[in-house]
Amino acid sequence: MIEQPKPSALSKQIEEMVEWLASYGKDNSGGVTRLLYDPAWSAAQKAIQARIELLGLSARYDDVGNLFGRLSGRDPEANVVLTGSHVDTVIGGGKYDGAYGIIAALIAVEYLLTHYGQPLKPIEVVSLCEEEGSRFPMTYWGSGNITGVKEREAVHHINDVNGIPFEQAMHEAGFGLGLHAQPTRKDLECFIELHIEQGQVLEREEKSIGIVSHIVGQRRYNITVYGQSNHAGTTPMHWRHDAMFTSAELIRILMHRANAHESGLVATVGRMEVKPNVGNVIAREVTFSLDVRHSDAKIIEQFCEACFSDFETVTSEHGTTVTCHKWMDEPPVAMDCTLNQTAEDILKREGISYKRMTSGAGHDSQIFGTHCPTGLLFVPSQGGISHSPAEFTHTEDLQRGVRLLIDLLYKLAY
Repeated sequence: MIEQPKPSALSKQIEEMVEWLASYGKDNSGGVTRLLYDPAWSAAQKAIQARIELLGLSARYDDVGNLFGRLSGRDPEANVVLTGSHVDTVIGGGKYDGAYGIIAALIAVEYLLTHYGQPLKPIEVVSLCEEEGSRFPMTYWGSGNITGVKEREAVHHINDVNGIPFEQAMHEAGFGLGLHAQPTRKDLECFIELHIEQGQVLEREEKSIGIVSHIVGQRRYNITVYGQSNHAGTTPMHWRHDAMFTSAELIRILMHRANAHESGLVATVGRMEVKPNVGNVIAREVTFSLDVRHSDAKIIEQFCEACFSDFETVTSEHGTTVTCHKWMDEPPVAMDCTLNQTAEDILKREGISYKRMTSGAGHDSQIFGTHCPTGLLFVPSQGGISHSPAEFTHTEDLQRGVRLLIDLLYKLAY
């Protein structure tokens, strides 16, 4: 058992650092907006760099803007224990999403260096340049480049909403110019990400820590129903080929099947486009989104097949047709069992409540999880609210996460 920081001092340090990092990109609503390569993003990375150097770590960027703080190890042949999260936010986001993982990593490494000196294996804190996809239609740009999943060619023709090309923004921020090392890493022992849950499970079940076993797979579709426009007043109900009526039936099927599922599957219809979208005209075409998530790819496949079979029956009854265009199919990713067991052993020893759980949201850990042993740990989110200025986690919960990270890094690197 290692000596832990005093709760009062740790609480104060966490609270001060949360506000410190939130000051970069703080907006009038109380939210935080740091978009990839924008001025607030650049200022935040420079502030973290300064903090890294103040701690006595060596700081460096890679060529896409990921920032690393390295605490060298005694074994020159050892691979790197990497910990951190993403620095970018959604527009008007909260103080904790991503930022907490970076803050916790800085605090943990500072504490270990001060109290235990140089580790056996090198530890690196990472402030990942991008995860959210809030400025450009590109997610996991930071972790994707480190693991080799993303390629520079993928952003050649991508612009933000103001028409600024991705590569122009990257160059103006000082990256993508060959001034820094290439991002791909082959020297990672493991990756540990500490994150707020962004859901209500831990709070409702009164658990202090979530140990994530899997990050769910995601399938996304655009479902389009084709009918026939006609006059709303002169066309009898039984003669109609109504794309809106059909769509309502299809959505009911999706929600009914998802609600009846007992294994945690979730399905969401969140967007709809109607043509001609006129109040007194029967809809001829409706497109709606479908998002399906589960930790087992086979269950996602079975759910979709069953629903789409029902779709054909319903559209035939309504005299309409349907197409289902799949545009995302991300498989579930398992976190490392050994890392999870190590975290569980620590929590049991300390008498801290925890829950093994799946993550319904995507995280950088799912990218690292196919590249090296990866652990994703959650602390509770009040009300499950995230991506909002109302995002909040109690300091006591943040503190428990940092203490766990200190213990875990000690076991992995010392």
